[in-house]
Amino acid sequence: MAPDPGRTRLRAALRAVLGVGAAVTSSYLVGHTLPGAIVGGLAALLALFTVADAGVRAQAVTTVLLPVVGAPVLALATALHTVPWARDAAFLAVVGAGVYARRWGARGNALGIFAFMAFFMAQFLRAVPGQLPALYAAMATGLIASAAVRFGAWCYERRQPPPVVLTPPGGRGLARVTTRQAVQATLACAFALGAGQLVSQQRWYWAVVTAWWIFVNTSSRGETLVRGFRRVLGTVTGIVAGLVVAVPLNGAPVPTLALVAACVFGIFYAAPVSYSWMMFAVTSMAGLLYGLLGVLTPDLLVLRLTETGVGALGAALAVALVLPVTTHATTDAWIRRTLHAVRDATVAAGSAQPLHPHIARLDLLLGRVRLTLAPLVHPLSPLRARKARARRVLALLDDCARQVRGLAGAVAEHAAGHDEVLVAACARVETAVLRLLAPHEAADAAHHPAGAPAVDHPALVHLHGLEAALRELHAPLNAAPRPALAA
Repeated sequence: MAPDPGRTRLRAALRAVLGVGAAVTSSYLVGHTLPGAIVGGLAALLALFTVADAGVRAQAVTTVLLPVVGAPVLALATALHTVPWARDAAFLAVVGAGVYARRWGARGNALGIFAFMAFFMAQFLRAVPGQLPALYAAMATGLIASAAVRFGAWCYERRQPPPVVLTPPGGRGLARVTTRQAVQATLACAFALGAGQLVSQQRWYWAVVTAWWIFVNTSSRGETLVRGFRRVLGTVTGIVAGLVVAVPLNGAPVPTLALVAACVFGIFYAAPVSYSWMMFAVTSMAGLLYGLLGVLTPDLLVLRLTETGVGALGAALAVALVLPVTTHATTDAWIRRTLHAVRDATVAAGSAQPLHPHIARLDLLLGRVRLTLAPLVHPLSPLRARKARARRVLALLDDCARQVRGLAGAVAEHAAGHDEVLVAACARVETAVLRLLAPHEAADAAHHPAGAPAVDHPALVHLHGLEAALRELHAPLNAAPRPALAA
């Protein structure tokens, strides 16, 4: 039911089904076993899901690099299969390195996830060194098949401008969010690994993978806690679906594969808007894969839920007790970046430059603000005053985005880029943004008196609305003390 502008999610989900289906089919055609087909399908799914560079060329380079990091990790996992203490230590090292790699943006994030999942796949399939050649061939088959779909058969990105990719916050040492998260994720996975093995010596890795994925695309304590809650919720509903559907099927190939395809579609279609629904699809797919392997039982699904709870608990303890990054500080930083994007769009309008790149960046930043504010606007949040302020901030920022989109259309239609009245109105908006970002500098800025928008300049209507929304933002953003951050 969530909006899908340009059918972006629909196209991504359909292409994922095609790419993963091509990978599994190719694996069978070249003679891989069922475990090999699973490796090929998961490799294809990860390549399509995690590679998010700006531009097709950069995406192709990252896809080529996936097996470069995945192959040695897979070899390490199989080599340590019979040495539990060394295997566990290596797994935690992969966790830390994978999270730390996010400091290098989209490519580092994709390579870190693929390395982690390569180690996980070895545990899932209980792979040993003798299976490495077949697993390598299956991984290569899956990546080639998915790349043929993504960059050949259905490369819709070539007809669109490159996507905007947000770089992670900077800093040095423990001031960098990715460094803190690397420490947090490693400790969370260490807790999940130890507690998970107390629950089950065979399926402990589900606790580790839960703790790991909770940290993906989060940057604060509140985000991580909400992600953990939603993961457990999605897992519970997915297990119910497994009991109702996967267990009775008992691995029947044709209906099971059809439902796996539906789960792949659900993962990609839901991921941008609902983590709970995505986890429902992931958990359902895992149950179906266990059915294909012939090991699915109701007890196994209950064990999966228990291990998920252990992993979520590990993540919650880590973000609460170890180098916590507060929701308030993270939200402040993303709101600042959003306001900078509003100012940049206004400057572009005043100088007759295209606004579309600024609108794309603004939409992406607004999505990040919604993610960071999710803990405050969550229905279970007891902080009513902060919830009300957060909702007000989101409403006003959404209003800013609507005004910027309207401004882009008005400027393009009326070609009013160099109009003196328009330029003066843009300057007033810049001053309003400056008052929010740096009040002391805004006090010294030139004063531009506000006035009613002229009827013959539709662009001024949007600039006037934008200025009003920015003035209203001052109250909720300054209702509580905010940390001093560099603009």
